Amino acid sequence: MARRLVVGPQNRTTHLVRSHAHEEDIPGTVNVQTVEGDDSYNGQALFPVPAEDPNDPLQWSKSKKIMILVVICTYSFLGNAALLGPGPYLTLWSELFDITPAEASTLISYPNLAYGFSSFILVPLYLKFGRRPVMLGSLLAFIAGLAGCSQANDFGGLMISAGRIIHCFGAGICEALPVQLVSDIFFLHERGKHIGYYTFGMCFASMSTIPAAYMLPTKYSWRLFFYVILAFASALFILAFFFVEETSYDREAHVVHDTSTERSNDIAPNAFEKPNDSVVERAASMPKRKTFLSTLSPWGRVDPDVRLHTFLWRPFTYFLVPQVLWVITSFGTIIGLGALAFNYVFPIKITAPPYNWSEASSGVQSLGSLIGFLLALPFTSSSDRLAGYLTRRNNGIREAEMRLGVMLPAMIIGPAGLVVYGLTAELNLHWIGYFIGSGLASFGGYFYYCFTLAYAVDSYNSDTSEMLVAINVGKQAVSFGLGYGVLDWVTESGYAAIIAGAFGGVFLANNLMLIVFLLRGKQIRRFMSKIRTKHSF
Repeated sequence: MARRLVVGPQNRTTHLVRSHAHEEDIPGTVNVQTVEGDDSYNGQALFPVPAEDPNDPLQWSKSKKIMILVVICTYSFLGNAALLGPGPYLTLWSELFDITPAEASTLISYPNLAYGFSSFILVPLYLKFGRRPVMLGSLLAFIAGLAGCSQANDFGGLMISAGRIIHCFGAGICEALPVQLVSDIFFLHERGKHIGYYTFGMCFASMSTIPAAYMLPTKYSWRLFFYVILAFASALFILAFFFVEETSYDREAHVVHDTSTERSNDIAPNAFEKPNDSVVERAASMPKRKTFLSTLSPWGRVDPDVRLHTFLWRPFTYFLVPQVLWVITSFGTIIGLGALAFNYVFPIKITAPPYNWSEASSGVQSLGSLIGFLLALPFTSSSDRLAGYLTRRNNGIREAEMRLGVMLPAMIIGPAGLVVYGLTAELNLHWIGYFIGSGLASFGGYFYYCFTLAYAVDSYNSDTSEMLVAINVGKQAVSFGLGYGVLDWVTESGYAAIIAGAFGGVFLANNLMLIVFLLRGKQIRRFMSKIRTKHSF
């Protein structure tokens, strides 16, 4: 196999990845058949096709990519932990601020809404001005909001004036940016696994209620939680500043340049050919890799082709795209019916008869969710492996739906968890039922978190950013609507009727859409492609 090499500094030689993979006429259908000279993985040519430029994020070293992934996953964890962690404080805040428990729950539900809607502003900004400056700026807002929360003395100050809305609005970018960065720096065959790692960071945040509850008896009480998150967020800002390079890159312009270079080489091949058939280009024909100091610039790449005003309407067209709508409902139902319901209900139930646990123990419910996520974690790369196997059987033609088969067991397991949880609360069964129920729901939910999102990105990769705006606004709106009245609903109708019955039924209906996409996903993509082309969406 021929290799294209670039002569770097100090006469070192670096191989740049090459591929002739391409997307077919239907978005989400990719031809990854290899030709002579292609780099491949398990017999599949790499996609997206990188430019022959060491500054292309797809050409960066594996260690650099993993470091960026670690930073952004940690941000996702901290952002979600700051949002969900105060669950055990609702009863205390209700008494402290002289408000009802339902009003106290708005200290989570309204910030949850801000967490999602911030994407409507921040995603267009990072498209226009670069990922790096928006990420660093959002981290500063996150830090400022946390500092305000730690000093708040009343309900209004905690909610708006000093923090919850501010830090959740800032951190909301980590609901879109991790997926964008995965799309920027990783190839198609790696996408499911690395989106899964981001998802685990987000899901792992559910355990934040445990240390949050145990901080109550300390000198600083609930304020200590915000102090701790603030310290980690400050450290993360330093890591992001030094290690997260700008990943916005005009690959199309560089691919055109590379094509002209190849043609000139074809005219006079003997000038560069070596006995081993490798092609060595002169350093002058290739951009030099940026120096470390130049990557520390707080400014990103300004994209002249991005028109901010189009984001006032274009992302909303994705609410009509079935694959995107499925991601919205999957995330919304899992967060609203599961995470928020668990966080609201458990502290109230477990501190009352017949359990009579202390407030300091009211956050341990998240252990069940954590165990569920940990048991699902080994399956993170399963969709990539299944898709790779089916692609090879399909003569190198990859369909976006090929990763979905691994979700079939989770389709039933997640809703079953809500049934167990609701019946345990209704009948005051043994407390282990809360952990089993939340564990099952989280295990099943993890598959739907990871692979519905990866499926949507596979289906419409060229429009990832606009799609992410729709997904994040939509899922937070759905989760807000479902989680907003949980306490009132269970008070009026009972835990079994709401959590096991209504919530479990909605969760199951959403999950059963898996069958539709497995059987008709490609036809849906073909139809939506024609519609969007016809109406210039």
